[in-house]
Amino acid sequence: MYKLKTTETDSSVIEFIENVEQPKKREDAFRLLDIFTDATGYEAKMWGPSIIGFGKYHYKYKSGHEGDALIVGFSPRKAKISLYVTPGEKHRSALLERFGKHTTGKSCVYINKVDDIDIEVLVELIKQTVIYLKEAYPS
Repeated sequence: MYKLKTTETDSSVIEFIENVEQPKKREDAFRLLDIFTDATGYEAKMWGPSIIGFGKYHYKYKSGHEGDALIVGFSPRKAKISLYVTPGEKHRSALLERFGKHTTGKSCVYINKVDDIDIEVLVELIKQTVIYLKEAYPS
């Protein structure tokens, strides 16, 4: 049976951020912690060894695969900061057009630093992700 690699842990979010090697990434991580907490109202939790997540939802696919995942989150990785936001295709393109300097993956948005992006757009991406996932996966 498939076992999820990224699950919620009891590790300290603050300790994790304090151990981020690059001072600017550490500073950005604390800024993002405040932004995500304010936008969601959820307490930050570590997911796996390096993702800071806010809220969680339970999903079940038609294949029968199911599990829990974070609603939104971020990870201050060495190369770039990964933002885990999936506001649904209806809002994603329009919001990202106004977001600032970034690249994208399937469910991630990558930034170099917080100063490169529009914080108001980030807050909207976070809020739209919470709405989208709560509608897609009601508990």
